[in-house]
Amino acid sequence: MQGEDPFDQGAGSILRQPKAVWATAGASVVAFMGIGLVDPILPSIAKGLEATPSQVSLLFTSYFLITAVAMLVTGFVSSRIGGRRTLLAGLALVVVFAALSGTSTSVGELVGFRAGWGLGNALFVSTSLAVIVGAAAGGSAAAILLYESALGLGMACGPLLGALLGDASWRYPFFGTAALMAIGFICITVFLKEQPRPARKTSLLDPIKALGHGGLASVAASAFFYNYAFFTILAFTPFVLDMTPYRSGAVFFAWGLLLAVFSVLVAPRLQERFGSLKVLGASLLLLAVDLLVLGYGNHTAAIVCTIVSGAFIGMNNTVYTELALGVSDAPRPVASAGYNFVRWFAAAAAPYLAPKIEEWSDIHVPFVVAAVAAVIGALVVRVRRSALTHEAEALEPKHAAEDGVAAFAD
Repeated sequence: MQGEDPFDQGAGSILRQPKAVWATAGASVVAFMGIGLVDPILPSIAKGLEATPSQVSLLFTSYFLITAVAMLVTGFVSSRIGGRRTLLAGLALVVVFAALSGTSTSVGELVGFRAGWGLGNALFVSTSLAVIVGAAAGGSAAAILLYESALGLGMACGPLLGALLGDASWRYPFFGTAALMAIGFICITVFLKEQPRPARKTSLLDPIKALGHGGLASVAASAFFYNYAFFTILAFTPFVLDMTPYRSGAVFFAWGLLLAVFSVLVAPRLQERFGSLKVLGASLLLLAVDLLVLGYGNHTAAIVCTIVSGAFIGMNNTVYTELALGVSDAPRPVASAGYNFVRWFAAAAAPYLAPKIEEWSDIHVPFVVAAVAAVIGALVVRVRRSALTHEAEALEPKHAAEDGVAAFAD
């Protein structure tokens, strides 16, 4: 994407896209809202269901564990029934399980319903990226930024919605998400036509085989450690802040805004000037420092560092997505599935381990572990920089030619 301006007002502008792309991006916003939705209401859920922080954190663990495993299935499904039907199936599952989550009478039920929600989200999110990349005007640069915009906006609005609805009852945010996803279902049904299917169907093992590529495996390994740090902040910090849903929602709304701004506006410009790997390495190290201050500072410092972490997370998300989609010769949906299969396991582990580590030690240590994970992620990028740089450059002409092809025909 270097050398391109996705915000140019010409035909390739991020703002001038077909209705199908906007419908998919809009539904993606709501899908990503579901990730941070429970942040401001975690203490309320724990109180309402008489559960411990480690038990409530399983809401993230079950969600992302199923999401990780489901990544092996998404390409298999979409290459057989088509992208549109896969999106609709994912949205339907989210609507059902989000609504059921609001009816839970125990933390066990809620964890189980969140797992079903994770399956639906995996089908939708992984397929939506391929649809946007294939259908967007302006090639992959505009498409990826549009996807990252949806991610940032969703991550910002999720906690806000959770706070606004959760102040009355922790159940209402789940019902609200189900209603919004139902609207997304209708928009996809009306505006998105069926996408051409690939000549070759994707097997369940294709994403695993794709990880045999050194460059993609390196990106996935680095992202694994990064995601551990990321989701320590997202899932564990609300218990450390110990604020009302409104205040916690405001903190994570500001966090999400920084995530969106830095992923869409700042990261591309820094990449253009310094290169993707330097930006990623520096951002990971700064995130590690931020985590240490968050863990050892006072309450005000914890709030500030939580918000500031959104800047580093936004930059990392953009660079990782581009590297995962462009570093190997695997079709983009397959490469994305393999990459996400690895990194979402860390997203499942962090929410469970962080409260456990606190129980075994003290409240500071979970952030130390997360900071070490971020540093390891940076070291992987440093050690494997040759493969990440040279292999991505060698494949640039191939992927440039692919950008004009319809979704799933990568």
